[in-house]
Amino acid sequence: MLLSVIDLIAQGRIKFNQIHISDELIENFKRYWKILGSESFKSSDFALPFFHLKNTKNKKHKFWYLKFSSQYDGGRPQTIPQLREDVEYAYVDDELFELLIDENFRKELIDALVAAWFTSSKKEIGDILNIHQNFHNLTLKAAEKKDKYNDNEPRFNIKKSVVRNAFFRKAVVHIYDYRCAFCRLKVTNSLTQNIVDGSHIKPLAKFFDSRIDNGISFCKNHHWAFDHGLFSIDDDYKIIISSDLQEESPYARPMIAFNDEMILLPSYEKYFPRIEAIQWHRKNVFRS
Repeated sequence: MLLSVIDLIAQGRIKFNQIHISDELIENFKRYWKILGSESFKSSDFALPFFHLKNTKNKKHKFWYLKFSSQYDGGRPQTIPQLREDVEYAYVDDELFELLIDENFRKELIDALVAAWFTSSKKEIGDILNIHQNFHNLTLKAAEKKDKYNDNEPRFNIKKSVVRNAFFRKAVVHIYDYRCAFCRLKVTNSLTQNIVDGSHIKPLAKFFDSRIDNGISFCKNHHWAFDHGLFSIDDDYKIIISSDLQEESPYARPMIAFNDEMILLPSYEKYFPRIEAIQWHRKNVFRS
């Protein structure tokens, strides 16, 4: 439920701190319900979490509230029609909503939710990659249909899905053992991965390509440098530093020192960065 709500906030579909039981929210929830491993869907699968998120045991951690309708007479709605009759909308703490409309905080929160879900359910790499593959299949379907829709039409936007992006990042950094492919930096904590990102080599917005081999794991600094063309990778997976690079690095190894070194590669060759993708990066992004 939270993943669905946050995704619609990120896409600008929820603009105010009123979470209505809209067809769009229900459809978003159903998509994630299916992607995350359950083929069947019942009305109560949506109604119960929407209603019971308010019932946290620790009042200090309460964040989800309901605006009941004048017709509500108690009880727990088990179906979507009954939920709509009993509840006008949900809302969260104002401070939390302000954070959710902030792109940077929203990314950290969604990564924490995804990481906590994997931890609590003891998901392994196979599960992560299967879920990522489900998202990729949905991306392909969206690409096939993109010319049939008006850009202003309210619909699920897979390119802007922060949930899809979070699972892509999780899958990519996992196969790189949570290390930066450039400098090998690894920093983790119990909830989420804040230092290393799963980066698209060819941008998703342009190519709809969310395959693992279009991803590579970089720390924040080298992710930024890669996206801005300050280095690239040759067909032998060696680092190429741009002649345009100017840097001062008094306390760490400078980027120029990595020139002609091999990047860190995943354990399985099928996940290596795709040669066609890194060639595209060299041609279109790299400042040679």
